[in-house]
Amino acid sequence: MNDPEWRPSTRVPDPAVKVLDPRFAHYRLAHAKVERLATGLRWAEGPVWFGDGRYLLFTDLPNDRIMRWDEANGTLGVFRQSSNQANGMTRDRQGRLLICEHGARCITRTEYDGSVTVLADRFEGMPLNSPNDIVVKSDDSVWFTDPPFGLVSDYMGRQGSPSLPANVYRRDPDGTLHCVARNLEGPNGLAFSPDEKTLYLVESRARPRRIVAYSVDEDGRLENRRHLIDAGTGLPDGLRVDADGNLWCGWGAEAPGLDGVRIFAADGTAIGHIDLPERCANLCFGGPRGNRLLMASTTSLYSLFVNTRGA
Repeated sequence: MNDPEWRPSTRVPDPAVKVLDPRFAHYRLAHAKVERLATGLRWAEGPVWFGDGRYLLFTDLPNDRIMRWDEANGTLGVFRQSSNQANGMTRDRQGRLLICEHGARCITRTEYDGSVTVLADRFEGMPLNSPNDIVVKSDDSVWFTDPPFGLVSDYMGRQGSPSLPANVYRRDPDGTLHCVARNLEGPNGLAFSPDEKTLYLVESRARPRRIVAYSVDEDGRLENRRHLIDAGTGLPDGLRVDADGNLWCGWGAEAPGLDGVRIFAADGTAIGHIDLPERCANLCFGGPRGNRLLMASTTSLYSLFVNTRGA
């Protein structure tokens, strides 16, 4: 199921890795090229790296499965099916897998013995909508977005009606669930700055779409909301932050030419772009040294070695 029209570049530096601002030149490796690791998916999402096993897990929503790509031998296989149409994923500070399940409208944790624990499925007595993306803070609190995207159809979730506004939640280690941001316009990808004093959030249903930033106080409350990035005609989705505080954002466009990954400095300036033949939904840093960018992009999984690591 390989796309016969896509070929890796034979040139270095790879012309698909574009410097838009001199600050990005440091992060582009002269000899590294975009690689396609796997294809044949319907909608790739939610990548999370397991360094202790040298493998990547990512989701394939319409096919209701979680996939596993092994770095050592380059093989792709099914990790879990059914997955309750899993979307965003991450690991907690103890290494356990956390999953946003569109189909079951909940957040789950896979325990060491393989059993599954539901961490959140309701707020104030109402069922969650369709948890989308998830991060864990150093204090073990779990943060996730809850837009209604998975309720629109049976393709990316299960058709239904939202009971709650589109919010962002924080689950404390004692199990208490707090709403930290309410009535948002399609809350999607989220990530913390390296010092965890800023939370970045994609609002996918704003027009134009945007990335906003919040200050995070010592009690885990959000304040000082500000519009950081106007996406224009772009389609931002999942995002990660590197050790220097730059934002690496899955990107797409309604017209050809902007699919891939858009990189922004912490001040909101676009500094780089990685061209891909497909829209990138989400990404993460992985590899033995944390410098391999892994990009879940519509029907395929791509990678690029870069000169930084994930925060």
